[in-house]
Amino acid sequence: MGKRAPEREGLRAVGLGLITGAADDDPSAIGTYASAGAALGPSFLWTAPVTFPMMFAVVYLSSKLGQVSGQGLFGVIRATYSRKILYAALVVVLIGNTIEAAADLGGMAAALGLLVPIPFVVGVIAIAFAIVTLQIIGSYKLIRNVFRWLALTLLAYIGAAFLAHPDWRTVISGTVIPHIRFDREFLSLLVAVIGTTLSAYLYSWQSNEEVEEKIEHGAIELEQRRGASEGELRRSRRDIWIGMAFSNIIMYFVILSTSATLYRAGENHISTAAQAAEALTPLAGRGAALLFTLGIVAVGFLAVPVMTTGAAYDVAQTLGWRHGLYAKFHQARRFYYAIIGFTVIAVALNFIGLNPMRALVWSGIVQGFSTPPLLLLIMLMTNKPSVMGDRVNGPGINVLGWFTTAATFAVTVALVVTWFL
Repeated sequence: MGKRAPEREGLRAVGLGLITGAADDDPSAIGTYASAGAALGPSFLWTAPVTFPMMFAVVYLSSKLGQVSGQGLFGVIRATYSRKILYAALVVVLIGNTIEAAADLGGMAAALGLLVPIPFVVGVIAIAFAIVTLQIIGSYKLIRNVFRWLALTLLAYIGAAFLAHPDWRTVISGTVIPHIRFDREFLSLLVAVIGTTLSAYLYSWQSNEEVEEKIEHGAIELEQRRGASEGELRRSRRDIWIGMAFSNIIMYFVILSTSATLYRAGENHISTAAQAAEALTPLAGRGAALLFTLGIVAVGFLAVPVMTTGAAYDVAQTLGWRHGLYAKFHQARRFYYAIIGFTVIAVALNFIGLNPMRALVWSGIVQGFSTPPLLLLIMLMTNKPSVMGDRVNGPGINVLGWFTTAATFAVTVALVVTWFL
């Protein structure tokens, strides 16, 4: 038993955090980073290292909340705050999740059309059907293991960046020297990047994933799931650090690949996923374009179920339904019907004339507006002894968490101000 423990810990270190980090680099994120790289060039690369500690803070706090309380995020909100706050948070999160899932399905279908000559409508429906089938038929363990492998497809973006042959002097400059503008274009992209890197759906998913892990190991009742040792939290911090580092590296190389090609060639406005990949072909070669396209399609199969399942978790916990991927369909019908319902809505949104890549960027902005209030609730709850017992936040994570919350509020307010000036 003792010899297997390090192996199990190692597997976890490339497990839950990696899945969450990869889900953060969903097609919406890839579209937002590509748009930023094309519009602003290498001067925007500094946002990757700056957002890394912020990503770590919010996902770790969500993980800690789930481990210590034994409940998902909205279960804790329901037990802690009034119904007004609960329902307001739910509405904001559901809007963000559904729009982003819709944008991701559209982005995947558009990218898939570059690889296989199928109509956009057929692509959206086929992808959605495959995703829902996995969610309903697959066990939590199967879904987790499939997600781990899908996460590795994001490494394609590192290859795409090197095939683009960037100017490394401007890359280094753009990475270490922040370039900030106070115009609408810059602030819109900054809010979209913050919104998509700190997306609200990640908080719900991470907290519920921790609960699912405990249930898989036999902690069925809430009282059995409450509490976490310092060792468990330490392993969680390592796990999430690895996952967020992976996510942030991918973000960096997506911006790098498009800034080294599209921005340099004057292709500053990306309107579709297909256009982004096609524009890369003459500039960086067929290999870079193919890697870029495969990344969009593959990671979408990971990210969309995280969003739709996360939305179903939130509704089920708010309304007191039985829920969880560990349960069979007949044991938690309303939970699985919610997954199907959010997927159907996301599919339908693609048939009202949304531009896929523009929708990807706007979904990031929507997430940018929904993130600050949810972060505020998480910070308040993880500092409540009634919720966390003796596992309330220490000074270090508190400073980082409150800084992240203030930064998201500040950037969102700055964007609103530009709309009126």
